Amino acid sequence: MADAHTRNVERQIEWYGEPLGDRFGRLLARLGLSQAQLAGVLGLSAPMLSQLMSGHRSKISSPAVLARLLHLEAMVGDPAWETLPPDEQQRRFADVRAAERSTLSMVTAERDQVGQLQSVVGGDTGGSRSTGDPVTTIQELLRAVASAAELDGAARLLEHDYPDLAEALRVLGTGRTPDARAFYARVVG
Repeated sequence: MADAHTRNVERQIEWYGEPLGDRFGRLLARLGLSQAQLAGVLGLSAPMLSQLMSGHRSKISSPAVLARLLHLEAMVGDPAWETLPPDEQQRRFADVRAAERSTLSMVTAERDQVGQLQSVVGGDTGGSRSTGDPVTTIQELLRAVASAAELDGAARLLEHDYPDLAEALRVLGTGRTPDARAFYARVVG
């Protein structure tokens, strides 16, 4: 039988596509923030962020915190982020911190904000994430509108009549990012 830590990390992979320590770690590295500072932006206590990162806790219990995480990942994932003046970056952190919207409305707002970000530094995203990675965009969209259990349930309903669509939901919606990239390359590629 797996220990609590292993179960928590497995749940994080199921629910969020990868361990939260990896997701938070990328943000910390990209932003140069401390865990306490990142926790403040997301609306978590520093101990809760630490527990999520270490696998001592499995779930982000607040939909608003999850929405802020998705928004922050999208915002700083844009290459233009680094060209913004520090005061503009801080203003955007404050906007994330103040957000109380659902994950679905955050994804919609993020698309709008990426367009605004590009207009500040010059460029056009065509309305999509400018990271250039369609796989993570698809994963974020699917995970913003449904839980892993809901996506898996939808895939089960589709399995008999639409097996390819069911596989896409499973792999892109609930699978690990490397598997999703391999699936995307195989289908599109």
